[in-house]
Amino acid sequence: MATNETENLLALLVEDDLDLAGTIADVLKIHGISCDHAYNGEAGLEFARQGYFDVIILDLTLPKMDGLTVCETLRREGIDRPVLMLTARDELSDKLAGFEAGTDDYLVKPFAFEELVVRLRALSGRRSAKAKLFEVADLQVDFARNIAKRGDRVLRLSPTAWKILGILSKHSPASVSREQLERGLWGDEPPESNSLNVHLYKLRQQIQRPAESEIICRDANGGYSLREKVDGE
Repeated sequence: MATNETENLLALLVEDDLDLAGTIADVLKIHGISCDHAYNGEAGLEFARQGYFDVIILDLTLPKMDGLTVCETLRREGIDRPVLMLTARDELSDKLAGFEAGTDDYLVKPFAFEELVVRLRALSGRRSAKAKLFEVADLQVDFARNIAKRGDRVLRLSPTAWKILGILSKHSPASVSREQLERGLWGDEPPESNSLNVHLYKLRQQIQRPAESEIICRDANGGYSLREKVDGE
């Protein structure tokens, strides 16, 4: 029977062992947790970037991109969904590496499925205890549910726009340099084109209509901040 503690939760499971993944998905369903599955690290990263998962279950050893790299990339891009790492390694050094990469919890294989459910409940509870709603002026952004509003106006944002908002809100009201934004969006290989300017222009057009106050502010050094612009700036 599903419990109220985990009803309506959506988990992302990134696991290349299909038998294990199927069993985990069945167990989570019994406990009221919906589950999407990705077979390799690259696919898992793309799923996670969509931003609508309450918790991520991430295997350490994956094809194409290992779990540590996936987690490091998510954290660098400002994606703070709780991550539970699954691994067959029980060495302290491996656990420490996982925590340094941004993992929230560790579960060593083989494990009891009841323990997995308990740990997921704990992680989702910690996330629920955090402020999910970011506000500046009349902009409200719910990163847990991917809902953004300016006043009564609902904003329809692209995945890249969500990433930019995530990075800016994490540092708000401080400024974020172009280099930080590019690294957060594209890692160490940003496009050579004018992509960042295009995405920022589109986001500012969506968020800031002519009659509305400016809240994505550009500073003298070319960086950007998410804050209410002060009169006279």
